Amino acid sequence: MSEKTDSKTQSNISVRSFLMVAVILLAILILCGSLSYCIPQGAFDRDAVGNIIPGTYTQGTVEGIAIWRVITAPARVFASDDALTIIMISIFLLVMSGVFNLLEQTGGVKTFIVRIMQKLRDRGGPVVCITVLVFMLFGSLFGMFEELVTLLPLIIVFMLSMGFDTMTGLGACLMAACFGFSTAITNPFSVGTAAQLADIHVSSGAWLRVVFFGIVYLILCIFLMRWLKKLKADPKKSPTYEIDQKKRANLIGEADDLPDNHEQIFRVYGSFFAIQGALLVAIACIRQISDFAIPLLAASFLISGLISGQIVCRNFKVVLRHFLTGAASMLPAVVMIALASSVKLVMVESNIIDTVMHAVLQLLVGKGKFVTILLIYGLILFLQLFIGSASAKIFLVMPIVLPITNALGISPTLVILTYCMADGFTDVILPTNPVLLIGLSMANVSYWKWLKWTWKLQLLLFIVSVLVLLFGVLIGY
Repeated sequence: MSEKTDSKTQSNISVRSFLMVAVILLAILILCGSLSYCIPQGAFDRDAVGNIIPGTYTQGTVEGIAIWRVITAPARVFASDDALTIIMISIFLLVMSGVFNLLEQTGGVKTFIVRIMQKLRDRGGPVVCITVLVFMLFGSLFGMFEELVTLLPLIIVFMLSMGFDTMTGLGACLMAACFGFSTAITNPFSVGTAAQLADIHVSSGAWLRVVFFGIVYLILCIFLMRWLKKLKADPKKSPTYEIDQKKRANLIGEADDLPDNHEQIFRVYGSFFAIQGALLVAIACIRQISDFAIPLLAASFLISGLISGQIVCRNFKVVLRHFLTGAASMLPAVVMIALASSVKLVMVESNIIDTVMHAVLQLLVGKGKFVTILLIYGLILFLQLFIGSASAKIFLVMPIVLPITNALGISPTLVILTYCMADGFTDVILPTNPVLLIGLSMANVSYWKWLKWTWKLQLLLFIVSVLVLLFGVLIGY
């Protein structure tokens, strides 16, 4: 499949996904507006920092919100009390997307991965584990997923050249990138956004996220090593055996196709990632700057990204075009954030948000923290079927979930960990996810072959996730 065809396919699927999510969010918005005509208004007393005080709920009368307020809510959120947060996060997402596209189009990510792989080509199994680690770190620290999937054909060629199969390439690239996104340590699209809404530091509770990252990394490596052992015993057990024979004859050599200035690209973008890594460490360690994590990361990515692109390209017009193209691709996500945020705005303006929270609290009283966390986990899993965007789900769910869990004595860090678990892993098993479909089409692997190969791993990760959440509840994380 050519690069042009890939881009077209991805674009078409993305448009369909965006329209589906937009329709769902609009339906939820209309539903919330309609509820104001049948749910009574109500209010909790709040403490100095805005947290609801349980047992202080007072109920009012039923008064429906004006229709024009519902219709204009997606635009009015940019002038609401949450406007600064929404605008700041939206700009941050645009900058990140623009810089990642710049890195991709100028060969930064590809060169970085290829150089590492070339040094490890003859080390067999360990190279798979190192590849998994690199892809998981990109996803966990920087929130890269879709960008990394563009490297899938390259990784498959590497795996074939070492005597492995296409499934190994899918596991080391597509699955590793997704699992890294799911085991987010500082992922700005999930942890960063949720921490901003929860008004906590990005580094808060990072230790358990690091532990969970390590657990999932080991599980994936063991899964792939067991698979390689089976391949060594009988290569024909691979569901892609016949296809791989043809690929080996036609594709070997493409993995070494690097730009002429790849040495410079490696040094420049290696420095770029080193700067971002150092900033993430500084944000985690220095409380004085951790409150400004989002704007600092945005500024660092923008400035160092553009400078790095200029050094590599020596043509600022090309650099700017790549950056703006990438930023423009994130505009649908900004629209979805506005739609999701408008749900809260309508509920606040109609004075029913506290009534909804009161009803949920009444249902959860006496259920226990672990049951509550599992219910939140289930809610995110359900929404994942229809809303793939991590940021959109955060703006839809967190404004209601965080006050409720706070009133029940559950920390925001545990809620964020729960969200990341539920939001990410299913991206590589749900047939409604466009990135999975694109990846499988690149690899020429059917969804049913993929499902048969991965379902046991997904079941194990679900069990491990639940156990980690239980551990978090037990220690008061």
